[in-house]
Amino acid sequence: MPTGVPSLPLDTLVAQRFLIQVDGTNIASFQEVSGITSEIEVVELKANDALGKPILKKMIGATKPPTITLKRAADSSMELWNWHKAALDGDLIGARKNGSIVQLDFIYGEVARYNFYDAWISKLTASGMKAGDNSPAVEEVTIVCERLERVK
Repeated sequence: MPTGVPSLPLDTLVAQRFLIQVDGTNIASFQEVSGITSEIEVVELKANDALGKPILKKMIGATKPPTITLKRAADSSMELWNWHKAALDGDLIGARKNGSIVQLDFIYGEVARYNFYDAWISKLTASGMKAGDNSPAVEEVTIVCERLERVK
């Protein structure tokens, strides 16, 4: 058996079990979450070494905060619209919220938590309205944040 390989849990996380919290409160049910990313820009330095040979050095640059997308079946709740409207009205203090995306195991215990900070809704889309269609209308929000960290 190879050494240095961390022990991994036997069961993987199931994508369908998650919840969203904003300012410590669970919010409306969601169908999909995407955009949970951690990215660092790459700074490239092109130079020549002491013998004149070209070299390329890659260094750590600025971090790129993620853009999180949430999709849900639309309902009569105005909470997401009101959060977005604060930004539309220029109230960035009122629009900025902290939250979490929490992944759950098979018995709905918390197994992973991604906290996002100073987030606001930059885009809200209502779609899926079509005469004669039986599928639900969909509301999609794009959330930009200053920082994302996995704490569990």
